Amino acid sequence: MKHTYSSGIIGNCAYIAHVNNDTNISWLCWPRFDSDFVFGGLLDKEKGGTFSVLPDGEYKTNHQYLENTNVIVTEVTNADGTYRVTDFAPRFRLYERHYRPLMLIRKIEPISGNPRVCVRCEPVAEYGSRKLQPLLGSNHLEFEGLGMPLRLTTNFSLNFIISGQSQVLSETKYLVLTYGLPLEAPLEITVEDFLKRTITYWRDWIKTTGISNMYQQQVIRSSLALKLHQYEDTGALIAASTTSLPETHMEGRNWDYRYCWLRDTYYILNAFNNIGHFEEAERYAHFIANLVVRDKNRYDPLYTITGSSEIKEFKIPLEGYLGNQPVHIGNKASEQVQNDSYGQVLLSLLPLYTDRRFTFAERHDSEWWLAAILDKIERTIDEADAGIWEFRNTTQHHCYTNLFQWAGCKAAIKMATNIANKKLEERATRLLEKAAEKIEACYDPVRKVYTQAIGSKNLDASTLQLIMMNYLDHNSERAKDHLAAVEAELKTDHGLFYRYLHEDDFGKPKNTFLFTAFWYVEALACVGRTEEAIASFENLMQYANHMGLMSEDVCAEDGSQWGNFPQAYSHVGLMNAAHRIAKKLDRPAFF
Repeated sequence: MKHTYSSGIIGNCAYIAHVNNDTNISWLCWPRFDSDFVFGGLLDKEKGGTFSVLPDGEYKTNHQYLENTNVIVTEVTNADGTYRVTDFAPRFRLYERHYRPLMLIRKIEPISGNPRVCVRCEPVAEYGSRKLQPLLGSNHLEFEGLGMPLRLTTNFSLNFIISGQSQVLSETKYLVLTYGLPLEAPLEITVEDFLKRTITYWRDWIKTTGISNMYQQQVIRSSLALKLHQYEDTGALIAASTTSLPETHMEGRNWDYRYCWLRDTYYILNAFNNIGHFEEAERYAHFIANLVVRDKNRYDPLYTITGSSEIKEFKIPLEGYLGNQPVHIGNKASEQVQNDSYGQVLLSLLPLYTDRRFTFAERHDSEWWLAAILDKIERTIDEADAGIWEFRNTTQHHCYTNLFQWAGCKAAIKMATNIANKKLEERATRLLEKAAEKIEACYDPVRKVYTQAIGSKNLDASTLQLIMMNYLDHNSERAKDHLAAVEAELKTDHGLFYRYLHEDDFGKPKNTFLFTAFWYVEALACVGRTEEAIASFENLMQYANHMGLMSEDVCAEDGSQWGNFPQAYSHVGLMNAAHRIAKKLDRPAFF
């Protein structure tokens, strides 16, 4: 049976919550993306707590987003009647700033009949090891034990909530859960005002988004999802809001993705630039710039949303999603050597020097940090690393790593030219040439393909980037031959793409990686196979869930969604692939 994730996400760039199609808040970490969960039913139905609004007996639901927003509406119907639950995180302009409190709002309104609902609000602490007990207030329940007050303000009967009794829904009710500062304003007026402002904010944000007239619906949903993954306070963008959702069922590939990977920077900033959103890109560039000026021999592959490199990986005793264990907090990949990151950082900062739409095109410390990153490339260019797929027990001289050293040096040449520093320009040129030599050492002339690493026979979807990064001329036979060889081995009959097919630390991979499938679409468009690119893109749309959200991995056999969800990488891939096709067809963007 095909497996798909049954939730959508709401958020306001301060937090993300998963709203399941049964109205339960199945995942919510406060006060940060990478904090302990308040609701974690996604990983353990018993220990994870719950926050649901359900009728007695059997029911069916209709679960969707309000058009062009991050507001979720769930209609619940049973024999007694129908009611609607509207879930959102307040976000709008207030006093010339974005208002984004740690506040989750639920509006429950009767639609027909006389529905009876049971409200359950049972938050937990310490990774589900402790349930928080409610203290009865005049119009609220307060839960102690999180360090900061957790308060549920409502016009539902508080005693009915505590006792778990159902109550007739004869009028509109509200549930406002806050962390820290409680809601002090009148409940009904505040919620209705916040809902109206939040809907307006998201729709106005979309109106200022530059999207071509191809695949608008899919790109809009991906843009809204990607926006939620930015922690606005620092500008960091996380890979996903979840941890330990398995890449493959019962295989142990369960990782915590609530962190910011340096590798992702180029792709994410490219996606935001492609839709004309420079505020998000500039915030993220500031986050990266704050990391690169640190005087360290290396950059870590990933950081917390505040830029810390202290990320310890440990296991917690939870059931796991559908019984998949272990459940991880933290990510040991932060300790790995991944040398492609330096090139990614240079590419990410390039627009600050070449795109005049950014407010600063030159920094006073440009020469210092540009030289510092070139130092790091020079020290590591001959070093084996864990690579893009973060192999835990294997290091190689990866083609992908050398490609982004090459591309990063190409960006450095442009920046050095911009700031008129001839020595840095010459140095970057020398390193670019050395990186190119290493890339060519991966070439297999018999099979006419670039392999995963020097001395390796294995093929790797990441080498498709040789085409997209313009290392290989799009019109060359070498580019076309390379693409043909990679797709022959790694593409499935269902149009999906494996990262690689050789055994790794956990055996041979069973599921495909959505991001690489979108890379394949881009590569097809680059070499002029545009009709195939369009067909492949449209085929991939079937792998979204009912909310239009995409996972990290997909099972090639039955199309099941697996891996952390929703995956920012997958939505970035969709956005960039759609842009590549539209650009190839010369389709205009709508603003």
